[in-house]
Amino acid sequence: MEISKIRNFSIIAHIDHGKSTLADRIIEICGGMDDRTKKDQVLDSMEIERERGITIKAQTVRLNYKNKKGDEYQLNILDTPGHVDFSYEVSRSLSACEGSVLVVDSTQGVEAQTLANAYQAIDVNHEILPVLNKADLPASEPERVKEDIEQTIGIDTSEAHLVSAKTGLGVEDLLDQIVEKLPSPNTNEKNLKALLVDSWYDNYLGVTVLVRVLDGVMKKGMKVKFLSNNQQYNIDRIGYFTPEINYCDELGPGEIGFINASIKSVADCKVGDTIAELNDEKIKPLPGFKPSLPVVFCGIYPVDTSDYERLKESFEKLALNDSSFTYENETSAALGYGFRCGFLGLLHLEVTTERLRREFDLDLITTAPGVVYKVIDRNKNEIVIRNPSELPDPAEIDKILEPWVKSTIIVPQDYLGTVITLCIEKRGKQKNLNIQNNRAILEMELPLNEIVIDFYDKLKSYSKGYASFDYQVYDYFEGDLVKLNILVNSETVDAFSNIVHKTRAETIGRRICNKLKDLIPRQNFQIPIQAAIYGKIIARETIKAFRKDVTAKLYGGDVSRKKKLLEKQKKGKKRMKQFGNVEIPQTAFFEALKIGDQD
Repeated sequence: MEISKIRNFSIIAHIDHGKSTLADRIIEICGGMDDRTKKDQVLDSMEIERERGITIKAQTVRLNYKNKKGDEYQLNILDTPGHVDFSYEVSRSLSACEGSVLVVDSTQGVEAQTLANAYQAIDVNHEILPVLNKADLPASEPERVKEDIEQTIGIDTSEAHLVSAKTGLGVEDLLDQIVEKLPSPNTNEKNLKALLVDSWYDNYLGVTVLVRVLDGVMKKGMKVKFLSNNQQYNIDRIGYFTPEINYCDELGPGEIGFINASIKSVADCKVGDTIAELNDEKIKPLPGFKPSLPVVFCGIYPVDTSDYERLKESFEKLALNDSSFTYENETSAALGYGFRCGFLGLLHLEVTTERLRREFDLDLITTAPGVVYKVIDRNKNEIVIRNPSELPDPAEIDKILEPWVKSTIIVPQDYLGTVITLCIEKRGKQKNLNIQNNRAILEMELPLNEIVIDFYDKLKSYSKGYASFDYQVYDYFEGDLVKLNILVNSETVDAFSNIVHKTRAETIGRRICNKLKDLIPRQNFQIPIQAAIYGKIIARETIKAFRKDVTAKLYGGDVSRKKKLLEKQKKGKKRMKQFGNVEIPQTAFFEALKIGDQD
């Protein structure tokens, strides 16, 4: 098809504003699915995506559309993830298109992720088409939402479309507007240059790579190279999704499709990489490429230690489909053999552990999530810390740097005070505040380790579910951080170790000790539970021993007989405490690691 008849666009929106449903309606109108193959969220292939109503992996579909004048167009839709954890995938998907359809829920208005995705689209010079979804609902307020979009994003909404993705209302008119308003791709050179948009593993074909051809033609049998790692491959299969798989012989400039080239590992296919012809030495990599780096780390252990090998196998299978997920072996005195895993964020962690439980039928213990710290030692060397146990001796530390994030919180004005209080509790710094139409847009800087555990849940409960939150990691700053150790019967339990801010160490330590006091069963000897910073005890709870009444058999007689028996019992308990081991039950790990901020 000639390049002027091609339209590449992505659908961007906040979570749950209806972008996958809109994609369904467009596919249905263009004949991409019939009543037999019809299902909701056709582009969301994973069970968790469909169940939670979220998009995790970018998906693409090619459709043929005939407008009212009878002209035929090729539409390539990219359905992008909506969550902040996958913002890099969103930026790469956007760079594969020329335009964006910005979907805003007409009952809710602009949310934090709407803002973040719209700015990303503006950064790559997209033509943006605003669309107000859920227009069939009685609570829909199109005029207020249009004003919201104009004031917060600065896009003209005089021609914004009112649609209902669920019923199909206004979708055909939207397609005509897409064809008219969004630009066609342009090409400058004859040499092949393609962008790697995404990749996933197939048991039979190896890695399937989603590509957008920018210049030249990609043909079956062609030898290509990936510029980031200089790997060379021979293209075996080439095709596109409608959303069914369709094979073809070539992809021309401006087209989006997939290739199979006997690639064994997803790790070799980095999102945002440039693909060129093997012998082409002049080609330059596309700008904006960066390897994905994990932001949040946590330990994952099997509840039953005999499941270790199964867990290892399931990690290997999972890593085949998710190159941003990293893992390495780790052992813990309390939990046995397991893995230290790296994730893009909390949703990524949650989805991965859910998939392990569901797809591989594993019972898991996950330790409290932590972030990557940087330690500058006395010799000015930089050490990267992913696990509290890696922290060097305090005498060797010059300073500890922690990651900070720039965040945008959009909240109704009524809840602004409580949200600012929450951010200040989490050591946040307010940078900006705008109030529009009874909604506040709050810009805060926050330390990442304060938001990884329970910040999002608290934000939702403080604002009765109305607040929306978006963040991006931007730099490392020095912090007054200490390593908090928990000792049970004078022995350190490494699974509870954590790096915390000095001002909050005592509160967190006291809370964990309190929880463990209720969770660890009583023994025949007294068990001290202590929280310590570098050997200094800052909190303590004691589990009382069971008491056997050794004087019950006495009836009368001298008091010295009673004292003698009690003294003998005391010595026995002392010896028992010296040699006795305290078994911490698995439930104690589950509960104590959910420390959050609640008592």
